Amino acid sequence: MPVIDDVRSLILGGRYAPGDRLGEVELAEALSVSRTPVREALRRLQAEGLVEITANKGARVMEYPRGDLETIFELRARIEGLAARQAATIATAEHAEALHEVALAIREHAERGDSDAVYRLNAEFHQSLVGIGGSAVLAQSISSLVHSPVLLRTYGSFDEEAMRRSVNHHIEIVAAIRAGDPEWAEAVMRAHLFSARASLLGPRHQENP
Repeated sequence: MPVIDDVRSLILGGRYAPGDRLGEVELAEALSVSRTPVREALRRLQAEGLVEITANKGARVMEYPRGDLETIFELRARIEGLAARQAATIATAEHAEALHEVALAIREHAERGDSDAVYRLNAEFHQSLVGIGGSAVLAQSISSLVHSPVLLRTYGSFDEEAMRRSVNHHIEIVAAIRAGDPEWAEAVMRAHLFSARASLLGPRHQENP
């Protein structure tokens, strides 16, 4: 496995939390490689937005304030909910079948524990759904909100129940689109994104000690 995949897995698997320092020496020793491939991996992960590298301080796991993450999910739920609503009003049988095939592929790879494939197919599902509506405004708005490191960390935070719920949401969204029911499609999409938010951020309101 390439070093970049190893480092990415350590971050997404929770070995390093947001804001944690990523020492080249420590990583090289943990992965039994030299510092050169580790340094290159960190640079590439910086380009992905998963790592932040600053002069004289080195590399750290990118940290998004909780408030920003809350806002990202809230806006995505509203905008992608609208995209699902639009898709349900104009999707053809061919559109619905193509989405269904992707949803089934997501379920298959989720059952295998292949999170990388699930992440890739999830992006394909959401992009295809937005494409059905044909709205450039919606597509651009969603693109500005979809931060790859946020999505990757979200999938890394899914437990078995959360992954099963996410898989079922995709399948239900297709059912709503097939039924031509915009309210149903929008409601499930919003639930889908709020469920992902809960997996990443945990309870929104915690009792004070």
